[in-house]
Amino acid sequence: MRGVVRYNSGMAENKVSGWSVFTNRRIAVTLLLMFSSSFPLPLTGTGTTFQAWLKDSHVDIRTISLMSLVGLPYNFKFLWSPLLDRYHLPFLNRRTGWIALFQVLLIITIGSMGFINASEATGMVVFVAFMIAFFSASQDVVIDAYRIDILRAEERGAGASMVMIGGRLAFLTAGALALVLADHLPWHQVFMVMAACLLIGLLTSIFSPNPEVPVEEPKSLKQAVVEPFVSFFKTPGAGYVMAFLVTYKLADLLASALLTPFLLEVGFAKTDIGAVNKVFGMLSAMAGGLVCGAVIPKFGVYRSLWVFGLLQAASNFVFVGLALHGHSYPWMVAAIGVENFCGGMGTAALVAYIMSLCDRRFSATQFALLSSLTATARTVFASGTGFAANYLGWPKYFFFAALCAAPGLWLLSKLRNLDETPSTP
Repeated sequence: MRGVVRYNSGMAENKVSGWSVFTNRRIAVTLLLMFSSSFPLPLTGTGTTFQAWLKDSHVDIRTISLMSLVGLPYNFKFLWSPLLDRYHLPFLNRRTGWIALFQVLLIITIGSMGFINASEATGMVVFVAFMIAFFSASQDVVIDAYRIDILRAEERGAGASMVMIGGRLAFLTAGALALVLADHLPWHQVFMVMAACLLIGLLTSIFSPNPEVPVEEPKSLKQAVVEPFVSFFKTPGAGYVMAFLVTYKLADLLASALLTPFLLEVGFAKTDIGAVNKVFGMLSAMAGGLVCGAVIPKFGVYRSLWVFGLLQAASNFVFVGLALHGHSYPWMVAAIGVENFCGGMGTAALVAYIMSLCDRRFSATQFALLSSLTATARTVFASGTGFAANYLGWPKYFFFAALCAAPGLWLLSKLRNLDETPSTP
């Protein structure tokens, strides 16, 4: 892994100007592959489309809830990521061969899902859904690694924004569009349409470019398993990096964790929440990601992370205003728009930072490990948000959430102080 301290100067290079960073083939490939990477999520486990199909098939609600366990491969994908770093298939390149294979397997499994009688063949549903999750998690690992391999340093911010935008478009297609189609088509046709959408990723993988700089592969499986950890913990400030990845999005997480219960309690209708939060909020987050991609090449990642972190914290004060004001559509639209826009910028910048930390020899394993740290806050800290909101009340809760940006920003300043090398990576 590269030294932690060298990233900022690399990202600060002015090789591109503003929005022009988006106008190349590598960024387009990143967007299309991220769409394919996120696409299977709504179709398995806790996904809305998967659950709606089970409900229409008269599967018991208790069984539906247990189906969330088929998503476990997403939590443990780092266990087999060294295999994807070490070995490659005899067609395409080191990464795109795997991507193409997983796309074909996903097309087959997703396309076959709708032909299963879910109420009578629950075991088959579990098996196929688990395989979809496994193939999807595996392709996530390879697509993340391939993105690191092909993007130049000054393109990482734009690439990170494509990660977020591609994911949102995938959720919209495999989630909302699939549910709309299900009102007009039988479920087996819906799943066939969803499977056909993955042809986008398959074709992209076939025609994707090779990395500009050849990447040395691990020489053995032992090296692929051990060296990613050794390489990371040898770098200056590794402990600060781990803590930073856990805490940077904390303020944003706390604001969004209880957003729906908060809005319902204030008196907004479910239709209003769905329209504003899911549609306008998604567009705002995508806009924030695009701004991040244009800003990072000019100002560098550390300065961008600092500014976006402050904005994430400040966006919580709009919720404080909504909580004090009460039921107000302008306040709700402003709060959701500002929070998603600022959160989108912070998320894209954090992804760009993680990409910069990965040694390209082990990018599949290291990105899987480092990105899993960012999920820790979502899993652990979110569990206590209800107790905090109940004790503090909504205005004080959102004020407290804003203050929770402090640990991540302090750690960011420590990492910036470790940047002792002015040269580019």
